[in-house]
Amino acid sequence: MTVTSALFSFAVVAALMTLVPGVDTALILRSAVTRSRLDALVAALGICSGVFIWGIIAAAGASAVLAASQLAYQILTYAGAAYLIFLGGQMIYRSLRRRELEPTNVSVASSNWKAYATGMVTNLLNPKIGVFYIAVIPQFTPADANALLMGIALSAVHVAMTLAWAGVLILGASLAGQWLSTPKAVTWMDRIAGTVLVGFGLRVALSKP
Repeated sequence: MTVTSALFSFAVVAALMTLVPGVDTALILRSAVTRSRLDALVAALGICSGVFIWGIIAAAGASAVLAASQLAYQILTYAGAAYLIFLGGQMIYRSLRRRELEPTNVSVASSNWKAYATGMVTNLLNPKIGVFYIAVIPQFTPADANALLMGIALSAVHVAMTLAWAGVLILGASLAGQWLSTPKAVTWMDRIAGTVLVGFGLRVALSKP
């Protein structure tokens, strides 16, 4: 296997993983509908940062701790689950209180930073991504390639796929913007996204290593 063929093969796997609806999709769509396209893009960049960091960790071999230590895996799993449930619960609560529809003094920079941090932390607290990378990267690393550099390259491919899909989601939300930007749609989007996040959080908490 050459480096080029490995990158193309991994691109197929990364594309399939990216297209499966999950937390990342919910966060991007929610940001695009309730905030702005810029917020959604910043959230996507945060998600990509988390993916890239996991890729580097896996390539460096540090994520082997998750595979070897059930305690470390469980701690990260419960932390991630708690964060997702908190994030989803907060969205549902705000939608019920209709706070998203009220004027706010939050600056654009503060909003963007929150969107970025949410995307990144959500991915960093997901041990499934670390386990995915530690299981997949060795399979797409040629024998004569530098493992760390190859891990970075593979992570970059995954990031590119994630950004491309985020662009499609943001464009779709923009095309339906007139309907999605109504107060009723915004409220329901928060409720749906919040429910998805709580559901994923519970699933993560109850899943077995």
